[in-house]
Amino acid sequence: MLSRTLKADNHSKTKIIGGRLNEEIGQLKQGSGSEILVFGSPSATHALMNENLIDEYWLFLNPVLLGKGVPLFKNIRQKTALTLYASKVFECGVVCLRYEQKKS
Repeated sequence: MLSRTLKADNHSKTKIIGGRLNEEIGQLKQGSGSEILVFGSPSATHALMNENLIDEYWLFLNPVLLGKGVPLFKNIRQKTALTLYASKVFECGVVCLRYEQKKS
């Protein structure tokens, strides 16, 4: 869990990362277990993007125009080339686009 306020001693079964993203996320990526998923946290996503720690982007396009909201790609420091890996259209009209970072 990425948090600026929570402390690890309050959550015994949860890894809390409050800083040193490159180091901490790098260790998690090298370990065994599930993939790391960020869902519904623009600030955490922006922090991970700024450190180039995201391998895949799963973008869900909803058929609703709101006119407001938090931008997903905010303050990008460098160009990141993506390759479309998969796509799926759901009956409700939502489109899922799965991109991987292009390997150089």
